[in-house]
Parts: sequence; structure tokens; C-alpha cells
Amino acid sequence: MPTIAITRAVSSSLGYCELTFIDRSQMDISKAIDQHKTYRNLLSSLGVELIELTSADDMPDAVFIEDTAVVLDEIAIITRPGVESRQNETQAVRECLRNFRPVNNIEEPATLEGGDILRIGKKLFAGLTGRTNLDGIRQLQLITANYGYQVIPVPVKGCLHLKTACTFIGNNTVLINPNWINPDIFSGFELIEIDPFEAWAANTLKIGNSLLIPAGNPKTGEILESRGFKPVEIEIGELQKAEAGLTCLSPVFEY
Repeated sequence: MPTIAITRAVSSSLGYCELTFIDRSQMDISKAIDQHKTYRNLLSSLGVELIELTSADDMPDAVFIEDTAVVLDEIAIITRPGVESRQNETQAVRECLRNFRPVNNIEEPATLEGGDILRIGKKLFAGLTGRTNLDGIRQLQLITANYGYQVIPVPVKGCLHLKTACTFIGNNTVLINPNWINPDIFSGFELIEIDPFEAWAANTLKIGNSLLIPAGNPKTGEILESRGFKPVEIEIGELQKAEAGLTCLSPVFEY
């Protein structure tokens, strides 16, 4: 089955994005566009089939398309982002995903963002954050229960999303920043802690045998190599000014 990634072009208004845990700084939109293009090219070189939605200049955060949907093997769930400025982003994503999966929706007053959902097999770890609330997690449980999924709430502190603090990197292993979530949540999994001076290194994206990591985290890269992984650095520094991580830039799924 082909691997598909849905991406969305960088908005000219990205500099007005929502920020929660970092301060706003001057952003070079042209550089952000170039970094996004490099990301897309890298995915393509790894055999991923790309679908790109058009940019939306009135939606600064639309490039962070992962937050708008949770795509499972059996179903796609359109989320309800936790800030009003992002809630119109879901319409185009819904229309796209209807070509691949039956679609369900998180309904008001619940909020849920894809960056807070970490899937490992039939377990859905759901970050309880400022963007995803208990009602959103409850609705996710109701929607996915018939497909055999277990939803596990995870309190998160100090960062925007659960997948800012941890990602699944294969081989029954989770890469984690233990300052932002309790590692005990992942009992039964192998854990690799990031270098403590590279707080943003835990958000990675596994494509086949390659593990994409954000540039600027050399110590964490060395830790991963020592454990048998093959990290591939990619520069997303300009996008990180918008509180982004690698997973934010697309939902990736098989079809």
C-alpha cells in the first residue's frame, strides 16, 4: 500500500500564527516556504505520495495540517482545533480525506488536535492540553471503540502538544522528553530520553527505515544512532518559530 502525506502550503500570514509556549519573533516567510518545500521533497524521495492543499492566507496556521485530522486504518476523524482561528482549516481537509476513508467529526464543545494523538498499534495516547480537552478525548474514545482502539489520556505540561513531548519511533520504542510528560504512561515500551539540552528534539517522523529529526539536535541524534536508529536531519527552524514540529506538517497514512 502506498504511503500518503497531505500537506498544505505555507500561508503568507504565518507570522500571525497562534503561539503559547514560545515568544513571537521575526519570521522569514520565504525561508519557511523553502523549508516546507525541502520537507516535501524529502518525503517524496522516501517514496511518499504527496497531496498538497492550497494555502489559505486568512489561516496563518494552516500549514500545520496534522492538527486537523486523526487518520486511522479504518476511519478519519476531523478534529475541532482548540483555538477559534484554526477551526475553519478542517473543511478542505475533510473533503480531501473523504477520498480515502469514512469520515467522522469531533463535535462542539469538545476540542481535539491531531498533534495530541500518538498512535501505537491499537493504543491512542491522547494529550490533555490547552488544545485538547477531556470531552474531545471522550468523543475520540466513542468514535474509535468499535474499531478496537484504546484511548489513554496523557497530561502534558510545558509544551503545546503530546507529540511535542514524545513520538513513536518503531521497535516498540518511544522518544521522550520526560520534563513534559510522565514516562510511566508508556509502561511496556522501550524509552529513549532526548538530550536534556535539546528540549524540542522528541518530535520526530518515521518514514520507512528513516527517522526524520529536526536539525540542531546533535546529541539526541547520537543517542538514537547508538540505539540502532538512522536519524535524518531536516532544517525547519523558521517553521519552529511558529511552535511547529515535524509531525505537524502532514498527516501520514497508508492507502
